[in-house]
Amino acid sequence: MSDGYEYERVLLKLSGEALAGDQGYGIDPKVVDDLAEQIAQIVKDGIQLAIVVGGGNIFRGLSGSAEGMDRAQADYIGMLATVMNALALQDAFERHGIFSRVQSAINMQEVSEPYIRRRALRHLEKGRVVILAAGTGNPYFTTDTTAALRACELDVDCLMKATKVDGVYDADPKQDPEAKRFDKITYLEVLNRGLNVMDATATSLCMDNDIPMIVFDLTKTGNIRRALQGEDIGTVVFAEQG
Repeated sequence: MSDGYEYERVLLKLSGEALAGDQGYGIDPKVVDDLAEQIAQIVKDGIQLAIVVGGGNIFRGLSGSAEGMDRAQADYIGMLATVMNALALQDAFERHGIFSRVQSAINMQEVSEPYIRRRALRHLEKGRVVILAAGTGNPYFTTDTTAALRACELDVDCLMKATKVDGVYDADPKQDPEAKRFDKITYLEVLNRGLNVMDATATSLCMDNDIPMIVFDLTKTGNIRRALQGEDIGTVVFAEQG
């Protein structure tokens, strides 16, 4: 275990919106650069890191299908958006001296490797960041479900869900000033209360495979490292047996 860290191999789930910053659309180079700087520090400290990135800053499949587009086709467009984000992250990482590989669930050999579990594990063991793009390669599955699935496959110690809120609340903190933040909560309670943390498929996958999740605020610089070192900066979601 790396000094000062509570987890050694982690999967970070980044929403596409996180890469857009305040502009709300597209990729903000300053946000990506700041993210790469934070990640460079933890990788140099010996943390094995995989990243699942969404594509909502470019295109959301659900929004497309709501406007009358075929749902499967809209989801495939969303998967391609995640590949753009993955390539932007890879570029920023390499400028910060981080070795990384983009693995896509949709075959795009000119810009990425195919997702192969054993190869991804080998990259992690060698200290390379593995950026997982194109979701699961299947429509109707969210990138949250992808993150939960890859976290199980890659046998990570912790799934980190980066958001714009500092944890899980019993109500929407933007609408309810009395909303209470949980320091810890079980996956079962998240499902029973209908809390909007991840979709039910992703939540059940993590619960069944006993993978803890940290929900934290990405907008504060340094929070990735602080969360991994066990500081109380978000909510830890865990399985009952955990």
